[in-house]
Amino acid sequence: MKTYTIAVLPGDGIGPEVMAEAEKVLAKIAGKYDLSFNFTPADVGGIAIDRHGKALPEDTVETCRKADAVLFGSVGGPKWETLPPEEQPERGALLPLRKIFGLFANLRPAIVFPQLKEASPLKAGIIGEGFDVMVVRELTGGIYFGQPKGNDGVKGFDTMVYTADEIERIGRLAFETARRRNSRLVSIDKANVLSTMVLWRQVITKLGAEYPDVSLSHMYVDNAAMQLVRNPRQFDVMLCGNMFGDILSDEASMITGSLGMLPSASLAEASEGELPFGLYEPSGGSAPDIAGQGIANPIAQILSAGMLLKYSLGLDKAYDDIYAAIEGVLDEGYRTADIMSPGMKQIGTGEMGDRIAGKI
Repeated sequence: MKTYTIAVLPGDGIGPEVMAEAEKVLAKIAGKYDLSFNFTPADVGGIAIDRHGKALPEDTVETCRKADAVLFGSVGGPKWETLPPEEQPERGALLPLRKIFGLFANLRPAIVFPQLKEASPLKAGIIGEGFDVMVVRELTGGIYFGQPKGNDGVKGFDTMVYTADEIERIGRLAFETARRRNSRLVSIDKANVLSTMVLWRQVITKLGAEYPDVSLSHMYVDNAAMQLVRNPRQFDVMLCGNMFGDILSDEASMITGSLGMLPSASLAEASEGELPFGLYEPSGGSAPDIAGQGIANPIAQILSAGMLLKYSLGLDKAYDDIYAAIEGVLDEGYRTADIMSPGMKQIGTGEMGDRIAGKI
């Protein structure tokens, strides 16, 4: 029996509630595939500040180092908003984790399940029977990290910079991701204006020759923003630099109409023939206003666990099982409060987890 160690960082707000449901589903996956998951919990975010004096204690970092992957909940809340910005849960936990583990790539799917297509703000004719777009965003370079940057009160300046190696690294991951999906990749740039993006397009075009089975096209970022609302179904995988990916992934997630359904993955570079270490978390926040009420939607956390299985453990079929189980529960008309619609049956966090686990 193969054993995997998963660092479990529930965090704050609804994090512990939805994390419990993800663990419940993973336990069913373990039984089906004769696996063993060693869940190692650790504090992060606001609860870590309260218990240990900092958002990311060293013990938590060590727990992550010993794990095959990290399943992350959510952090933050009003209680800690008066702290200095660098000590607050979000900045004090997530950014250091990305740096420590070299998490250079963010994979953020925007999924509209057919059963929830009415939730999208787009017209039914645009949504069709739903869509599934994957935004691959470079996380550690570009204008957010380029130097010099500054603001002297008269002039503010930032520097957009990418090396060919950085572009190739994220590009290769995007091609591999497209290959595991529908083999279509659109690279997003602004090569008509930005010299950095001219290099971006050159590197991605050259890299495309190594992936003849993947259809590669290029699109300017302003057009991509328009096309996402005009015809999102044309996209399979979108490859973006840091800033463009930040903007487009938020746009893509909002046109689904159900942020509580969306997972994400942040991946490190993998050695040849190895699977990447990753941190997996819902795209939504800690929702302190509904914490402890048993009404939070656990599906994003459960799908994040599914992405962990697929990308860090190589268990693609297990991910497919989780996705199919969620669809099955939605087909039967069960909804949490955030996705409730007339004629459906409203259930709480625990029952949603039970029903999804029951279909594995």
